[in-house]
Amino acid sequence: MIDINCDMGEGVLGEEALMPYVTSVNIACGGHTGDEASMQATVELARRYGLRVGAHPSFPDRENFGRSEMHLPLDEVECAVYEQCRALATELTHVKPHGALYNQAAKDPALAKAIARGVARLSRSVALVGLAGSVMLDAFREEGFETIAEAFADRRYEPDGTLRSRKLPGALIDNPAEAAEQALMIAKKSLAQTICIHSDTPGALPIAIAVRHALSSKGYATHFAVPSTRPDALGGNR
Repeated sequence: MIDINCDMGEGVLGEEALMPYVTSVNIACGGHTGDEASMQATVELARRYGLRVGAHPSFPDRENFGRSEMHLPLDEVECAVYEQCRALATELTHVKPHGALYNQAAKDPALAKAIARGVARLSRSVALVGLAGSVMLDAFREEGFETIAEAFADRRYEPDGTLRSRKLPGALIDNPAEAAEQALMIAKKSLAQTICIHSDTPGALPIAIAVRHALSSKGYATHFAVPSTRPDALGGNR
């Protein structure tokens, strides 16, 4: 079974509606967005749906939603990652960097190691998620972490295997059928252990439904999440 992950706690309306179609969530923890209330609410929802919970730290850059390149001293990156993961204040299964931090670390092993050191200050028992085929996974392993290789259903790639910049046209896949086809290709070729769907991609819900059904129909995903209590006990979709 392949994991389907989603970045959440980012102020996107209807995040809960996505939860039955994913198996893990990466929760924004203050770097690019998120606060104590949003973190707690998203963790509670994820637990009710039986989802694995991870931290989603970023460069400390709320103004640009963590999607602009930054070149901070590595010790500052380490501290920022540690503080954000600690702020989530819950047991984690994994940590996945966000935005520019993720994309830069995919090409920069020194930056990836700084991320790992930040997580290590909190725990070494979590897995670190990184771009499949990138040097960041090697760097994470060199720091003693279990790794999870990630690919994306709703993003297009460059020929070198990196993600196409969001500044360029066609960076996002917002057609559910196309996203499902890409997810199936990833699964069939065993290119990654987890597939990401972004909650802020236009049409995220139909994309999530199409991806989950496509993977389930081929035996790559075999069950759907069911909340342990009624969703409206938490106030419905946020």
